[in-house]
Amino acid sequence: MPYTTEEGGRLNNFAKEPKIYQAEPPTEGQKRTYIFLGVAATVLVVGLIVVAFFVSQKT
Repeated sequence: MPYTTEEGGRLNNFAKEPKIYQAEPPTEGQKRTYIFLGVAATVLVVGLIVVAFFVSQKT
């Protein structure tokens, strides 16, 4: 743990700071993957809603 000594001899214990880096923009391949996953998630949710609707109609 990194300790610092303040005036008067007091010790302070600070948390270790994470290394900071600048994020890189997604590549074209990553963008395509994000679009594909978004479409797949949308189809899944709409499909679940449709199934729930038809199941609830059967009485």
